Amino acid sequence: MVSRNNEQSGKKSRKRFEFEVEVSSPIFNNISQKKEKRFTSLVIFLFIVQFYFYKRKLDESAENLSSMSNLLRIIGTISRAEFLMPNLGSLILGLAWGATPAIGLTTLAVLIVLSFTIVNGSSSIGAQINTLSDYELDLKDPRKKNLTDAVDKFGKKRIKILLSVEFIITLVLVILFMYVNNNPWLLLMWIIGISLGWIYSAPPIRLKARSWLAPVSLILVLGIFPVLFAYFTFTTTVQPFFLLGLIGLAMTIYGVIIPTETRDYFGDKTMKIETMTVHLGLVKACMMSIVLIGIGAIFFTAAYLLEWINGPRPFLGLLLLIIPVSVFFVLTKIKKLHSLSKQYMNSQGNTTLKEQIVNLSAHNPQWIIIITQTYSILSIILLINKFV
Repeated sequence: MVSRNNEQSGKKSRKRFEFEVEVSSPIFNNISQKKEKRFTSLVIFLFIVQFYFYKRKLDESAENLSSMSNLLRIIGTISRAEFLMPNLGSLILGLAWGATPAIGLTTLAVLIVLSFTIVNGSSSIGAQINTLSDYELDLKDPRKKNLTDAVDKFGKKRIKILLSVEFIITLVLVILFMYVNNNPWLLLMWIIGISLGWIYSAPPIRLKARSWLAPVSLILVLGIFPVLFAYFTFTTTVQPFFLLGLIGLAMTIYGVIIPTETRDYFGDKTMKIETMTVHLGLVKACMMSIVLIGIGAIFFTAAYLLEWINGPRPFLGLLLLIIPVSVFFVLTKIKKLHSLSKQYMNSQGNTTLKEQIVNLSAHNPQWIIIITQTYSILSIILLINKFV
């Protein structure tokens, strides 16, 4: 009986051993490894698919952002965004002289935002009209390829639609602004300013090609109306020192614009567009620029000096020393331009000198920013001085 039980237990143990041997056999191991490899491959495949779709989403988002960024950059090019800072200078000057502590900070902030939007919206309209009107001429100037490329990419028809939309929005804002301030003169100034900006570039009038009418319209559009618009946003009284500063700013603005006309001189002369620079000639135009910037700086400095001397903090007048520094830097560049122009006229049209004149005058946007931002800093100090 005992031996039979031992026999049976021996058979079971042999079966268990055989099963264990079978399980541990190479055939079973190969099957298991194959399954494991298949599973691993499947996981890797799914991971790759998931990564592909995730990357595709990222690429689509980046492409959308890139296309939007490109669109904004094109619109900025057409709208001549480089003149945004000089426009800001005009607004700040008008704000600094017109604002008073009696105006609440909330009201002040709202008026600043509205006036800034209107001034820059109007400036964009004028710049876009100029870009469209000068398109054929700019095609012949490789230095303006960025402008013509931007027009081609955006399309002339779209620019006209954009102009219409901007005009309607700006008009609505001006009417709202006039209603809030109860000042109809704001609307009148805007209508005159936007009209001058339009006919300055657009045919058939095209004031930019009518000799002395070009600087008059530019001074009004860039140096007078934007400042007056900002100034009368905050007050209805006229300060004599403000008028002195305004005259100085207007003279300076056209003075630093002349080198821009110098850059376009050769193309304008070929196309028989009689700008003031073409009318005067390179040498006289450069001299006119130097005189206007110099006298304008004297007027501007005198206005701020008189304001601060008659105020509670006359020591602020020392800050005006930054004006001759920035003006001297710009005048040295224009003096060099004047020297090159004299050499060019004496050389009977030397090509190398012509290229040097065009290349040097192409830096003019930097000169504009240097002077206008110097004036803006002083205007900000004048504004802060009123509220502290």
